[in-house]
Amino acid sequence: MLQTSNYSLVLFLQFLLLFYDLFINSFSELLRTAPAVQLVLFIIQDIAILFNIIIIFLMFFNTFVFQAGLVNLLFHKFKGTILLSAAYLALSISFHVWVMVGTGRDNLVVIPASRPSVRLAQNLRWRDSSRFVWTEGLQTLFVFQRLAAVLYCYFYKRTAVHLGDPLFYQDSLWLRKEFAHFRG
Repeated sequence: MLQTSNYSLVLFLQFLLLFYDLFINSFSELLRTAPAVQLVLFIIQDIAILFNIIIIFLMFFNTFVFQAGLVNLLFHKFKGTILLSAAYLALSISFHVWVMVGTGRDNLVVIPASRPSVRLAQNLRWRDSSRFVWTEGLQTLFVFQRLAAVLYCYFYKRTAVHLGDPLFYQDSLWLRKEFAHFRG
């Protein structure tokens, strides 16, 4: 069972990681003049999202509902958060890779002379960090990633607080009704 002091610590860690994610999403473009710093912050952001997903699953595993074998109940109750967290992680990694590596015709460099058919993707931000480089695809990915970020923060926070409910950590009438519902 999750003790109150442990739950408070876990909840604080989850909110701290969510705050870091929100902070990077809000202010990362201000660091475009320092691409190495931006790269490190993006890597830490992706790791923070992954840690949040791991923490939520550890909280699932700690519940009496999970230990009683009602994994389907937990999945159905928190399906939105689980799927949205995975989608947000994928969108964030995709956005960060695109921003830092870059793709598209405008930043392909042809190697002259020895191998004219070789093309290298070169990020224009690393060559000229004072320029904004936004292709239509990058803008689309940016909008979807930020929209997913808002939904992720809301659903993740709701799930983290909801998992603090004592009903998930002890046998109760609610759990017996849910068990009977899933069995029959």
